[in-house]
Amino acid sequence: MPSRTTLAATTAALIALAAPMAFAAPVPKPAAAQAAAWDTDRAAAAHAADPGSVTASGSENDASGPGAVADGDGTTRWSSNFADDAWIRVDLGSVIRVSSVTLDWEAAYGKKYVLEVSKNGTDWTTFYTEDDGTGGSVTAHTYPQEVTGRYVRMRGIQRATSWGYSLYSFKVYGGEPAPASTTRSNLALNHPAYGDFYQHAGNSPAFVTDGGRPADLKADQSRWSSDWNANRWVGVDLGATSTIDSVDLYWEAAYAVDYRIQVSDDNRTWRTVYQPSASEVAARRADVKSPGDAVGRHDTVQLPTPATGRYVRMLGVERRSFYNPAPATAQFGYSLYEFQVWGTGGSANAAYPALPKDPGGAYTTTFFDDFTGSGLDRNKWRVVRTGTEMNPVNGESQAYVDSADNIRTENGALVLQSKYCKGCTQTPAGTFDFTSGRIDTNTKFDFTYGKVSARMKLPVGDGFWPAFWMLGSDVDNPDVSWPGSGETDIMENIGYGDWTSSALHGPGYSADGNIGKQQTYANGGRADEWHTYGVEWTPEGMTFTVDDRVVQTTSRSKLESTRGKWVFDHNQYVILNLALGGAYPAGWNKVTSPYWGLPQSSVDRVAQGGVKAEIDWVRVEQKK
Repeated sequence: MPSRTTLAATTAALIALAAPMAFAAPVPKPAAAQAAAWDTDRAAAAHAADPGSVTASGSENDASGPGAVADGDGTTRWSSNFADDAWIRVDLGSVIRVSSVTLDWEAAYGKKYVLEVSKNGTDWTTFYTEDDGTGGSVTAHTYPQEVTGRYVRMRGIQRATSWGYSLYSFKVYGGEPAPASTTRSNLALNHPAYGDFYQHAGNSPAFVTDGGRPADLKADQSRWSSDWNANRWVGVDLGATSTIDSVDLYWEAAYAVDYRIQVSDDNRTWRTVYQPSASEVAARRADVKSPGDAVGRHDTVQLPTPATGRYVRMLGVERRSFYNPAPATAQFGYSLYEFQVWGTGGSANAAYPALPKDPGGAYTTTFFDDFTGSGLDRNKWRVVRTGTEMNPVNGESQAYVDSADNIRTENGALVLQSKYCKGCTQTPAGTFDFTSGRIDTNTKFDFTYGKVSARMKLPVGDGFWPAFWMLGSDVDNPDVSWPGSGETDIMENIGYGDWTSSALHGPGYSADGNIGKQQTYANGGRADEWHTYGVEWTPEGMTFTVDDRVVQTTSRSKLESTRGKWVFDHNQYVILNLALGGAYPAGWNKVTSPYWGLPQSSVDRVAQGGVKAEIDWVRVEQKK
């Protein structure tokens, strides 16, 4: 179901509580007792830090010491010494898997800082990097990174003000992973969880093993929520081969009508060990309510025969339907508060794999076109047509066609030109008043990672929307689609002469909620002059440039910590197009007629034949 990004502190394992309590190192429980302690209507705090467990590099004065971040008073604060490299550290008492950290900043916040974890208080590993902080309340989720340790600290790099760093609270969430057990236990507790597509960082797979759930199975807290697709799964790594006799699924209202419980030895090849009966599926299918009236359910799944495996997952087959409103129905994703796996075996040493790193090395050109031929090189480019290769999108007014009037080479450049003729263009997708050009490298040159750049000159005028961008090559797979495929907007312009934008789109950060930046040209430059637009795409992030000047940097770590799944680890292809009107221009110019986002003055310019985007060259460089 639709969800919010708020993570409720009362339903995850809160390590550094913003509440006064005596600190004591936690006494280890037997595995069975620990599992029982977590099998409650709400997750308790497995560990807690009192103010005395918090230390810092220094403080502005005695009244603003580090303990204020854990004293339960939202008006008191730690204020550091006036140094960029100031730090504050929380001792959690034992080694735990950290699932998230929340910093509540006062006005003197960190512009640049890192969050780090350590097992011994000496050797630190960075798991979150902020390079453009804006203060407020910041929650950094760790999924899918392996973040385990006893100590967590915020280490400042650059202050936003001339004062120190100032925090009202420093909260750490997580818990001790279930250890190997020879007695029947919940082997999944605080273990690494996996899945495919999820709504956003606040609903990642990690929430199904954190022990948290609301008593009413209705509240929006501590839950995994898939995107809106029937074929979605979530699972857990038990750490070692285990014998599993039952599974408990605590669903939010968006539960699975039909699903499979599967086990695996390698997290790739799966064996089905349970599925609901036909009568159970029919009964669940018949339970249709409005979203406001619907509640979750608790499924205790007793396996017909104990199963062995290291990995266990729930694979969704059919989603629940909701009145929207009655008698119409709608389906959302799957939403699961908690996934308990009961049996013997397992290991607390289960860990998330390390995130991929940039391999280094020199770039070489793997694709280049300078458009000096007599026409478009169709060995390199595919011409996209409305109603054939694609359907209309974004409320745009043009039809893309394969015509030299719209796509041609001229004076050593590619020209994409728009034309106007009222009701003249018939396509399988309808009748259009405008035509324009769109080309891409799909099926010609699809690639993963590299530097991608183009030198372009753009038309300026309300509603003209040229773009240089990339799409994931799996966008046409119905089990992926957009935005699960990923979209990389290297350059978009919507008719304004002094700026362009860049952006990333994916699950949890698409459309108006994209991760993007605007850039204004240096030295009074304009869009209708020649400029070079580019992106460097690596396993660790994206860096966008205009004329070799960095205009946006987005790391994979920060994106997944705060927004959603990184979906830029597979092939994309390059796209060049010139659109007219539509959602993005209309959002700025507020024009609704004669076309959405396209005023009459711009229609007149198209009719006069002067609206075109010119591309001098396109280059892709990769490390080989």
